[in-house]
Amino acid sequence: MKRHWLLFSQVVTVLLAIWFVVATLKPEWLNLRTSYAPLNLLESASSASGEVMPGSLSPAAKRASPAVVSITTTQLAQKNPHDAESWFRYFYGERDEDEPQKGLGSGVIVSPDGYILTNNHVVEGAAEIEVTLSDSRRARGKVIGTDPDTDLAILRIQLERLPVIVWGNSESLQVGDRVLAIGNPFGVGQTVTSGIVSALGRNQLGINTFENFIQTDAAINPGNSGGALVDVNGALLGINTAIYSRSGGNMGIGFAIPVSTAKQVLEGIIRNGQVTRGWIGVEPNELNAELAQTFGLKQVDGVIITGVLQNGPAAQAGLQPGDLLRLVNGQPIRNVDELLTQISALPPGKSVKLDVTRRDKDLKLDVTPAQRPSAKAQAK
Repeated sequence: MKRHWLLFSQVVTVLLAIWFVVATLKPEWLNLRTSYAPLNLLESASSASGEVMPGSLSPAAKRASPAVVSITTTQLAQKNPHDAESWFRYFYGERDEDEPQKGLGSGVIVSPDGYILTNNHVVEGAAEIEVTLSDSRRARGKVIGTDPDTDLAILRIQLERLPVIVWGNSESLQVGDRVLAIGNPFGVGQTVTSGIVSALGRNQLGINTFENFIQTDAAINPGNSGGALVDVNGALLGINTAIYSRSGGNMGIGFAIPVSTAKQVLEGIIRNGQVTRGWIGVEPNELNAELAQTFGLKQVDGVIITGVLQNGPAAQAGLQPGDLLRLVNGQPIRNVDELLTQISALPPGKSVKLDVTRRDKDLKLDVTPAQRPSAKAQAK
């Protein structure tokens, strides 16, 4: 009996020794898992399922990015009058006068018919325009119309199954809302950056005639012009247009044209071939203490009229130099940009009321706006 127990104990000891060696050196032979295996399995399962990380903006980027295109323009070579100047050659180098100049920008497909919103400065003076989609398809772009006053342009391409961006509501935007900027900076390829709305209604920047910019800290760089500013749902809020920069790169101050303005320009150009705006023929200026004293004004709210075009709509309505324009159609006017915006929104041919102060008298004048002439006509 002792012999059997001794033999049994030796066999068990040998088997335990073998199990220990195998478990240590080759645990997979015993179908064992280390303590960190469950974490790896969970990570793999999460990746395989394609679940979105909490707080991720990936759905918005995936929804909007296919409708954002890259625009390459070619301009005919032109002799620059500064080329002969030594300082110009120092900063920009020698240029081949016969070499066509190329430009880069972005655009947004806003219609299944192939209409694209972009900036006027992206396509201005272009002899050829090539549009590249996110799926690498290419097409020649045709300029349907431009609006230099807002720096917007409408292109069209002829391709099937075009991705179209969803219109957003820029009027409901608030400072602090999260946004994405999508475009093709420096020609490196489509890029998505994120930030917040830093300010609304930015004007008096000297960029466009009509300014009502959305300011954002989402990175916008050269090549992003004409690209999309979208909300967290991927809906279009604005067209990226300009940056404030001392170096040429992003400094966290970018500007986009609100989609409300872009839609007005798009509809006007497609319907009429141009944007129809109101015009009354005045030269307005910001009111300051010196001008107020000169014209005998005590009130400081409004815009001072320093010039009135002879036989223009304002002159026919009785507006005079020195009048303080306070209200247009019941809407208060606080600066020149607000006046231009209010007047341009008026339908030509329809009478509206102007509230003005002439020295110490308040007057109401009826004015019938005309259609705003082109920049060239105004220059003449």
